[in-house]
Amino acid sequence: MTIIIDDAGSGDLLWGMIIGAYKPETDLFTYDLIPVEFFQEPSYHDKVYFKEAALIALQLVSRLNLGEKEKIQICQGNILDEAAKILTEQYGEDRVERIRVEGKTQQLVEQAYIDELRNLGYMTLPERTEKWGKSFWHMFEWVKENPKRIQWTKSAFPNLQRYKLFRQPDLENDASQENKNPSKKQIKRTHDTRKAVKAKNTNSSSH
Repeated sequence: MTIIIDDAGSGDLLWGMIIGAYKPETDLFTYDLIPVEFFQEPSYHDKVYFKEAALIALQLVSRLNLGEKEKIQICQGNILDEAAKILTEQYGEDRVERIRVEGKTQQLVEQAYIDELRNLGYMTLPERTEKWGKSFWHMFEWVKENPKRIQWTKSAFPNLQRYKLFRQPDLENDASQENKNPSKKQIKRTHDTRKAVKAKNTNSSSH
């Protein structure tokens, strides 16, 4: 048996990032979210999202009850580099490999990200993954309609500073900068208790 780990949302403007894990043989899927605060200053500069991704990956493997001889396959994206390193140290090189994730695992993780965006009130473009540029501007215009939505963006991405919208004074509602800095104070995460569930329908929420 194998556990496949993938991510979604790392390069998107809105919200945090999904780390998901799927066990094909049992058709079980689970995921967790790296909060958007990890992609905002001052936290983004410290790159603590790498450690958070690793922590989540370890938790997901535990939820799916990795067997003694079962293997772990991890997406090749650099956001999971730290996760791959830690999992390799814990389970050994012969049980952990980096792969290009496709198929049902990719669909489930992508759907989890889409569901998170729907909770914000944003509806993604049907062709989002095929047309990244169009998707970016669609998200950008949605934020521009109500600048308070900036609090839901990965506002520390360097390329965003060219846009006037992201050079405005802080519009977030957080009480202080310290409260949203995960490198100094633990952010309350809302997905820690999610259990692995059957994932037969990739066209709907599966978490």
